[in-house]
Amino acid sequence: MTDDSAVLGQARAAYRSHEWQRARDAFDRAAVSAPLDGRDLRDLAACHWWLGEAGECLERLDEAFRRFRVEGADEDAARTALLIALLRITRADLTVGRAWLGRARRLLEALPDRSPHAYLAYLETSMGFDETGDQWSARGVARMAELARELDDPAVGALSAVVSGMHAVRAGDTAEGFAQLDEAMLCVVSGEVEPAWAGDVLCTTIHACHELADYRRMADWTRATEAWSTQYGSDAVYAGVCRVHRLELRSAAGDWPGAEKELARTSAQLEASDAWVAGAGWYQLGELRRLRGDADGAREAFALSRASGVDPAPGEALLELDSGRPDRAWAVLTAALAARDRLGRVRMLRAGVRIALARADSAAASSFLTELDDAARVYGTDGFRAWTDHARGMCALHRADPEAASAALHSALDRFRRLGQRWEQAHVLAWIAAAHDALGEPHSAAQVRAEAAAILGGLGAHPIEVVLPPAAEPAGPLTARENEILALVAQGLSNRAMADRLFISEKTVGRHLANVYLKLGVSSRTAAAAWWHEQAAGGGIR
Repeated sequence: MTDDSAVLGQARAAYRSHEWQRARDAFDRAAVSAPLDGRDLRDLAACHWWLGEAGECLERLDEAFRRFRVEGADEDAARTALLIALLRITRADLTVGRAWLGRARRLLEALPDRSPHAYLAYLETSMGFDETGDQWSARGVARMAELARELDDPAVGALSAVVSGMHAVRAGDTAEGFAQLDEAMLCVVSGEVEPAWAGDVLCTTIHACHELADYRRMADWTRATEAWSTQYGSDAVYAGVCRVHRLELRSAAGDWPGAEKELARTSAQLEASDAWVAGAGWYQLGELRRLRGDADGAREAFALSRASGVDPAPGEALLELDSGRPDRAWAVLTAALAARDRLGRVRMLRAGVRIALARADSAAASSFLTELDDAARVYGTDGFRAWTDHARGMCALHRADPEAASAALHSALDRFRRLGQRWEQAHVLAWIAAAHDALGEPHSAAQVRAEAAAILGGLGAHPIEVVLPPAAEPAGPLTARENEILALVAQGLSNRAMADRLFISEKTVGRHLANVYLKLGVSSRTAAAAWWHEQAAGGGIR
């Protein structure tokens, strides 16, 4: 064996053992003496990719494509074109990526169906590049299912499951959708899918979990993805992608120390290889800074998110609200909502409720709540239900119905506790304290505020302020709710019947009646009812 052949053999052996730097250097040395063939160029490109050298990776893939064309290896050329398309699209170079997709399509037209045809169909369907123009279209589902049956290839079956799963999720069938996505993920972590395509399946699935606020599944698959990526070395780029999701989960659970620095570092590293994931990282950094009261730092991170192609909503709108600019917050939020599809809007609706209430726009708040409630019923995830309960409690408190607010807010608190989201718990506790204030329960309010403050202090988070409209002055000595209770007493309703009609507990009814007796200086239901009839006859009650 010549020295040149020995160096090339070393490069190939290092590549098979995932020694990326050693393989890259050996391939480069071998290329000095003689041009590498198409397969070696493609392997060299993979080394650059795993080392985070995205630009060099794309250059070597371009060389590999041209070499395969010279060699007459059209299927390998098509595979390489598809890989370039995937990486370009991931980097948000959509025009260039689509052009490479066209090259692959033209090469494959003359070839019988093989796995590259499935990769082509997968990319077209996932990006909405087919005739329908829709992401995850029914036509794409049918085409991928046909190829999976025809080719009997585990990797093609996994890609087909992703397309089918995402179509089902978008249609609101989350149980079927996640069953399909979970199946695809099992194929990935068992090594049945090529790494570049496996990475897209991983990111698609984890993003779906994030979009649907399915934090338990998101955490499980993030851990599995990290375990999968370790076989490719500590510098594997997908480990960086997973760090963004892991850091988001750590932040949600309350592990804030060090998360800010790590998010900044990871997002900067990913800008060259995956702009969208980097944008998601910048957004999470902005949210962390916003919650810690660092408005300038949050704006900087949100700007980087936008520059990476990720709209920083709803965080940017909430930052404007936190800064005392509700009208500006409304403009930012409504612009973002107009650009989102049905599922994409859900994450912003609870923020929309907060901003609408701050602007005294109860009609808009009610509309957002209805849309959020519909989404929670359709998609059924605990995260959506928690957001809905919180939004319902906020709306109830603004319309001066603290009993209904308290019930909804405690439901939200229970869900956030089960999800392990510390800051969200403190946020809901702040609203529960306001409900206790409205109910005339200052001691309970103080106790709840102390619990919220303990959580916020542990996180290093900014205090949460709940601003409510001033209560309307009652027409007489009784509050609006007490008048409502007394009117039902005058109609002869029992405490149980009043509780059922008003959707409150019998205990709450009894407490209101005790307050009524005290304020009116009476000691019986009959006397209280007589007072009500007298006031009603004289026009004192409306």
